[in-house]
Amino acid sequence: MIRDPLRRGQALAEFFLDVEPRLFADLAESGALPGPAGAEPPDDARGEWACFALYACVRGLVAAGGFNRETAAAIDALHERVIEAWSAAKPGGGEESRDRVAERYREYGGIGQAGGAAGAASVTRRLGEAAARHMSRSEPPPAALAELVGDLHESLVEGSAEAVRQAE
Repeated sequence: MIRDPLRRGQALAEFFLDVEPRLFADLAESGALPGPAGAEPPDDARGEWACFALYACVRGLVAAGGFNRETAAAIDALHERVIEAWSAAKPGGGEESRDRVAERYREYGGIGQAGGAAGAASVTRRLGEAAARHMSRSEPPPAALAELVGDLHESLVEGSAEAVRQAE
């Protein structure tokens, strides 16, 4: 594992910036997003997925190193680099995204903490439903979308943790 927490967070940010758009492209091609087949997904769906994927990377950092001061510093470095990239891609996009990320993290964190041990078994489903609700702007969210984004999220958590553990 990269010993320096700032470099650890920056390395994970590069992983995120590489993997997240490809996963969204796969998601868009799956047909699980609402809308006409082959149509460009709405920007909101794209932004919501990016928040959910970034949250997965944070969970991966914590899974790899526990939650301590070093992990907190790595999380800050991850966010700083990602927001910088979002701002470069869309002027003002970083601040707009920062607000959405904070709001979603509160929601997703609450879902993860709800239900105690019994809730742990269903956390992937509940997180997937919440993200799908935001991506589709529908209640209830499409079941296929919720399942797919939940599974992608968990894969990204595992991939992030492994990327952090294997990096030197």
